[in-house]
Amino acid sequence: MFRELEFSGRVGFPINSLDGNGSVAHSSVVTCLLKDLLLLKSTKEHGYFLAITKLKSIGNVEYEQESSDIFYPVAFFCRTFLPVKGDVMLGVVHKLYNRGVFLRCGPMQFVYLSATKMPNFHYVRQKTQEVFMNDDLTRIETGVVIRFLVFAVSWRKKHWDAEREFFVLASLEGDCLGPVSLPGSDELDS
Repeated sequence: MFRELEFSGRVGFPINSLDGNGSVAHSSVVTCLLKDLLLLKSTKEHGYFLAITKLKSIGNVEYEQESSDIFYPVAFFCRTFLPVKGDVMLGVVHKLYNRGVFLRCGPMQFVYLSATKMPNFHYVRQKTQEVFMNDDLTRIETGVVIRFLVFAVSWRKKHWDAEREFFVLASLEGDCLGPVSLPGSDELDS
């Protein structure tokens, strides 16, 4: 799920970015590196890039005559989030349909929990509200936090309007899975 990995790469600047000393401020190199990771978003091998945790080194400037750009080699540690089949995660319901629900989990926007993967839950429409209800009256509705099992993961570089996203299929088949009560919730207040 969460990993700490070491990466190396190059950060580029136009040659007119040089200061009077013929260099670029280290803070500008780090800012550019963060922007590059934000644009990259995720990769199939490493998952979502969450944060740079440590800058290991910034090398000496390299010039490329054909592009009129300068580059700094960088090495850094980065925290990533990679969904893997078999992981147990928490997600928040953000869309509910009669055939299942969509969850958000960290940077993932496309976690689908099918009604067929929710044992003992049944779709119920109450006036203007839709819910999945269990025999013990446990409810799955918009805004509810659910502990789920990842049973399939697919990474797509471009799919519909989503770029560089993981698509996850979730399941509640197993022990200790389903809606959770979080500390501070008012469910038990009388």
